[in-house]
Amino acid sequence: MVHEIENFYGCYLLYCTNPKFKGRTYIGFTVDPVRRIKQHNAGRHKGGAGRTSGKGPWEMVLIIHGFPNEISALRFEWAWQHPNKSRRLRHIVQKRKGEHGYKHKFRIASEMLQVGPWNKLPLTIRWLNQEYRLDFDPLLAPPKHMAIVFGPVVSKKVKVDGKNKPAVDGEVPSETHKGKEIARCSVCFKRIKEDSEDILQCIHPKCTMKAHTVCLSQRFLDNSDEVIPVDGQCPECQNKMLWGDLIRFQLGCYQDSKEQADADEHWANQLTQN
Repeated sequence: MVHEIENFYGCYLLYCTNPKFKGRTYIGFTVDPVRRIKQHNAGRHKGGAGRTSGKGPWEMVLIIHGFPNEISALRFEWAWQHPNKSRRLRHIVQKRKGEHGYKHKFRIASEMLQVGPWNKLPLTIRWLNQEYRLDFDPLLAPPKHMAIVFGPVVSKKVKVDGKNKPAVDGEVPSETHKGKEIARCSVCFKRIKEDSEDILQCIHPKCTMKAHTVCLSQRFLDNSDEVIPVDGQCPECQNKMLWGDLIRFQLGCYQDSKEQADADEHWANQLTQN
């Protein structure tokens, strides 16, 4: 089964299967893994990287995705490529004696998922080819909120309007003033300014929750010493949500769930009326 991911941002690990260069690796960033591996195997003139050009075929074996935006993923990519230069990874032991390059790259990624800010993100560790799967060291197992999955993935483009808001919005708690609908924050209950972009919505279909980003963040943190929350309960529907999912929904992801809920309700009404 091929999984479709909206607003895809991922960092991948390539493995060279060419007998002449077998075992070489390459770390990169992509918003479209299917297109990117084709570019690597086609060569530099087709958009591939200079380091992989003419050395294929390459296999994309592992990809870590779920970053809230391109900048976040690019920072992860740079640190993965240059662990000795990243101030967050100074504690990592460099390549051990007899440690294969591929295993070394995987260990670096395992270590990175233990430190902030990456250990707070709702990331997914995806093995694209189980033949190359490696087991995590028990001491370096990913945080529990990160999923380890298997199988191919396809990026899915999401239509958004000019202000990076979801093309399909759910209903929110509101009132009217002079004929205009006025939404209120579900945490502080203050009015939400019209056209405000600093607003988060519940990702669950039919939930009407809207809240200021700061308000919802403080509620999720609940006096914790952390800066960025990992997850929390929606103040309206009480469903548990990952902070990263809320951010991605703000950028236009998961609109299909809203559309599907509307469609289900439509058919349910039709059946009831018949």
